[in-house]
Amino acid sequence: MIAGMYEQDFMAYMLFGLILNFTFSILFGIYLSKNIGIQEMIESKGSKQQSLFVTLSLFIPYAKMLITLYRVTVLQMFFLNKGYSHKEFWIYITNEKKENS
Repeated sequence: MIAGMYEQDFMAYMLFGLILNFTFSILFGIYLSKNIGIQEMIESKGSKQQSLFVTLSLFIPYAKMLITLYRVTVLQMFFLNKGYSHKEFWIYITNEKKENS
């Protein structure tokens, strides 16, 4: 037993979580590309690496999907509601923070 359920059930939850993750991620990517433009996204993409937590969350059922939904919430509440554009959000999540010294 894993986490109080049989291995088959746990794997089914994990597989369903991965399917939901990819569905949400693809839909969010399509949404951003419609609002920004694919060429614009390619040109403005930075080289920011994902954190280790985001990479490891792929193995925890539904965790990656929740991270994607968190990013959608950040986009809506902290960017669009304050008058920023989708492109500014894209730059925020793909570029390293620049420190002013």
